[in-house]
Amino acid sequence: MKRLRNIKIVATLGPASDDYKMIRALFEAGADVFRLNMSHGEYDEIRERHAIIRQIEKDLDRPIAILADLQGPKLRCGKFGDKKIKLKEGQDFRFDLDEADGDKHRVCLPHKEIFAALKVGSTLLVDDGKIKLQVKECGKDFANCTVLVGGKISNRKGVNVPDVVLPLAALSKKDLKDLEFVCELGVDWLALSFVQRAQDVEEARELVKGRTAIMAKIEKPAAVDAYDEILAVSDGIMVARGDLGVELPVQCVPPIQKRLIRGARAAGKPVIVATQMMESMIESPVPTRAEVSDAATAIYEGADAIMLSAESAAGDYPVEAVTTMNNVAIEVEQDRTYREVIEASRKLKRSTVADGIVSAAREIAETTDIKVICCFTQSGTTALLTARERPSVPIIALTPLTGTARRLCLSWGVNCYFSDTVDRFKMAVVSAARAARASGLATEKDYIVVTAGVPFNVTGTTNILRVAPCDERLIFSSDQ
Repeated sequence: MKRLRNIKIVATLGPASDDYKMIRALFEAGADVFRLNMSHGEYDEIRERHAIIRQIEKDLDRPIAILADLQGPKLRCGKFGDKKIKLKEGQDFRFDLDEADGDKHRVCLPHKEIFAALKVGSTLLVDDGKIKLQVKECGKDFANCTVLVGGKISNRKGVNVPDVVLPLAALSKKDLKDLEFVCELGVDWLALSFVQRAQDVEEARELVKGRTAIMAKIEKPAAVDAYDEILAVSDGIMVARGDLGVELPVQCVPPIQKRLIRGARAAGKPVIVATQMMESMIESPVPTRAEVSDAATAIYEGADAIMLSAESAAGDYPVEAVTTMNNVAIEVEQDRTYREVIEASRKLKRSTVADGIVSAAREIAETTDIKVICCFTQSGTTALLTARERPSVPIIALTPLTGTARRLCLSWGVNCYFSDTVDRFKMAVVSAARAARASGLATEKDYIVVTAGVPFNVTGTTNILRVAPCDERLIFSSDQ
């Protein structure tokens, strides 16, 4: 099953996509990675979906990545005696730690950490930013506010504090339990919600203990400010535009998206663009023209993946949503302008032998009649560096490690194949030629570029490149 595009598609599973038939249909329509949203679903449901994905992987003999997305610390107000009240612009309103039911004058905000961090002038947003308040007086257990934007507020609505770095642990008690569950289950990526600083990622890494790769979700202004530090300690990035668009003015999101994508690309780390990509397809079989343009923009920017949330998890048209994403990606990547944009945005700092090898592989492939770049990789680093180059020819990653193959399913342009362990470069070339032919990306008459590290099976030793024929007889007749 050969994909006709380089960008990958992430599909979230949920009530609309929780059986073998539907999940396989999503994969065949174009989904490369499946997201398990830990904010919804019981453990038994998540375990069943995980098992179905692994069965499809076995049935189709194709590695499939699974991304578990932790809920993160949720900040919510308390309850109201009348269930909901209406706040008017200019009125006073108080948040405090009193657990009594709220009224038109006050409500409980059961998060003492917020009061510890608030300052006069700080902003509080309620219900996805629909209601906006400004702090005029605060203490260790209260905040007296002025309503700047009014509206109806009801029980347990979410609260955002955009201009303050909150002294909250990135992992709630639920997250700690969920983290251990999905790591034991065997997921390939773990997404951390509401990351504010690099330490949040480092704390999660200590708990993960190498069992999965870690993706930082950038959805807080503090995370945008500390992006370079967060990127340095993360394995991947998700541009989570939902909360980012609540805590920042919406017009700020597009330039931030571009900056985050370019930073991740330069670092050679996968980056996903998420939230409301095809939102209307929750209820409609076709997207809006604006949604198509939004998805296309992420593709032109060189993102590794674009993600569907409720569209595939709870929508009426999950397969159609994936199919639409797939078709948009194919069309965009066939556009001549796409290659011009990708090549113009390739600004890399090359400082290692591995950097030079993968750069040379791309140059050779693009200036001669090379069909595929094949890279042998243990940790996935060689494939990630090759993908960072955004070559105009397909990439095949060969690895004997199942976990590496699965994680690479998220990376731009990488076609993952399991290989036997090899200890001689000639056998690596033979395996690469066989994979290139089996994938349909090359024939016996074609040539490929093969990169690897010698000695084999040692992480971070990419140091050799060869242009080789796909015909095994010619490989064995050579002097090497």
